[in-house]
Amino acid sequence: MRRETYRLNPPVTNDDLNALFADSWEHHERTDFSALLRHSLVYVCAYEGSRLIGFVNVAWDGGIHAFVLDTTVHPDFRRRGIGQGLVRHAAEAARERGSEWLHVDYEPHLDTFYKSCGFQHTLAGLMRLQ
Repeated sequence: MRRETYRLNPPVTNDDLNALFADSWEHHERTDFSALLRHSLVYVCAYEGSRLIGFVNVAWDGGIHAFVLDTTVHPDFRRRGIGQGLVRHAAEAARERGSEWLHVDYEPHLDTFYKSCGFQHTLAGLMRLQ
C-alpha cells in the first residue's frame, strides 16, 4: 500500500495545481498560482509517488496571524486523512515560522473536518467586496 508524502514549498507547476483544482472544484478556472505561492507563508503539497493529490496554502499578515486557504484533496483520495495531514503540516510550519494564530473560514458542510483538525469556533466578520 502506498502512503502519501507531504512536502513544504515544493516546486509545483501551474499545470499540476490547475489539474488538481479542476478535478476537485466544479467551477475552477485556470489560474496562475505563481504570485500566490511567492507570497505564502508556506504551502503544503501531498503526493502519492510523483502525483500531486493535495494542497493547502497558508497566507499571513506578516506578523502572528496565518490563514488556511484552498485546502484541496483530489476526489480519488478523500476520506483517507490527507486533508488533516495537509492542515497538520501547515500548522506546524506556520508555528515554526512565528505564527501564533491560525485562522480558517469555511462553509458549514466542512465544520466536522475543520473541528477534527483542531479549529474552534470564534466570532468573525465577513464583508463581500465583489
